[in-house]
Amino acid sequence: MHWSAVEPSIPVGDKVVNLPTDEWPLLLKNYDKMLIRTSHYTPLPNGHSPLSRPIRDHLRYGVINLDKPANPSSHEVVAWVKRILGVEKTGHSGTLDPQVTGCLVVCLDRATRLSKAQQSAGKEYHCVLKLHKELEDPTRLAARLQELTCAQFQRPPEKSAVKRVLRVRSVYKSDLLEFDNENGLAVFKVNCQAGTYMRTLCVHLGLLTGAGGHMAELRRTRSGSMHEGSGFVTLHNVLDAKWLFDNTGDETYLRRVVQPVETLLVGYKRLVVKDSCVNALCFGSPLHVQGLLRFEQGINVGDEVVVMTTKGEAVAMGIATMCTTDMASCDHGVIAKLKRVIMDRDTYPRRWGMGPVAVERKKLMEAGQLDKYGKPNDTTPESWNQRYDSQPIPGVYRGGPSKPSGDVPMGDAPVSTGPDVSTPAVEAEPEAEVKKDKKEKKSKKDKKDKGEKKDKKKKKKRDREADPEAPSGPKAKKSH
Repeated sequence: MHWSAVEPSIPVGDKVVNLPTDEWPLLLKNYDKMLIRTSHYTPLPNGHSPLSRPIRDHLRYGVINLDKPANPSSHEVVAWVKRILGVEKTGHSGTLDPQVTGCLVVCLDRATRLSKAQQSAGKEYHCVLKLHKELEDPTRLAARLQELTCAQFQRPPEKSAVKRVLRVRSVYKSDLLEFDNENGLAVFKVNCQAGTYMRTLCVHLGLLTGAGGHMAELRRTRSGSMHEGSGFVTLHNVLDAKWLFDNTGDETYLRRVVQPVETLLVGYKRLVVKDSCVNALCFGSPLHVQGLLRFEQGINVGDEVVVMTTKGEAVAMGIATMCTTDMASCDHGVIAKLKRVIMDRDTYPRRWGMGPVAVERKKLMEAGQLDKYGKPNDTTPESWNQRYDSQPIPGVYRGGPSKPSGDVPMGDAPVSTGPDVSTPAVEAEPEAEVKKDKKEKKSKKDKKDKGEKKDKKKKKKRDREADPEAPSGPKAKKSH
């Protein structure tokens, strides 16, 4: 399915305009229904809407909902897509056996960061079961299928890509679509947890019915949020789209085959952030309240959320550390900790280190009044020390530990905000000197051991020369 961007026109006036955000694409859908934290921000001209990225960026942040053919393995299919499109990296949403067909989500370049999340997403299968003999009661199969709609123990088959250990997998829903009792063939649909083996499920069905059975054919119809109705393409479509782009420059077909990475994230709760804090998030900073513009209802602590820009671009995946109520009422604190950054660094400009305190710190570092890490030293101005030392520790100043006088106990030592001339500060032994001393001791010990070994060899040599008939080695020790 190909999304088309909507360009809403907002008339000027005092009348409140209801935008048709339910028609907006991807992460911008129902944008007006999100809760507003603040509307005070300055939009930056950087970045692009997911549907209007340049074609190179579109491929770097793209995913393909591929109809995997029978016979080739998932690894081979992903390698073919990588070679056809000429991208650096590819990944997929979960391995399909060579004979299995259906939905295989292929992630390109930056989108491969979401491959693991897609692998753990729920799956839907259509399976053909072959029973080994005819059932006396045809209704028994449907009843046994409903019994297996639960959490159950499974051991992977002998031919599998994982370790054969007993594990628990859940089947959420199952429906019997067709059943031919005479030929022993049944078709059923299953919604299940990632990692559920349909071959094992078919064997269990055969055991419960008493007829025995195995899996005859399997097709995956859904993987996470991607299904057969959402832009389903084949390898031939991928090859044709790339050929058309290379030879004619037409991007339309290629943009329809490769979808934006945001299509994988439409099911997550959203947090809209200011453009000025996007690059800080790309460098791994947690999301604070000051950078939040809008947020969705129903967010709880520990929920997985998607952080997005006002243009609808996905910045990162995160874990919420505040619920919706706290986001609306709290004036400081961390909203979400990032789990996986999607956007490239420096897509948006840097907007940190531009405040008055940061500018003053840079000036002091250039003048040598702060060290290279921005920490105080002996030449740091008193005003800077007092700013960050409102509750000083007794006997300690910002430049290092101060030596208390002999008449005053350590706990009652006078507060010092700078180096004392009468009582010089005790300088800690540099770490480099400690390492150097350890190295010298070790080298002396090694030389001593080598010298002792040489002396032993020389003594043995002299003994052999003095008495050549005397036995040597372990036999000599036993004889003595």
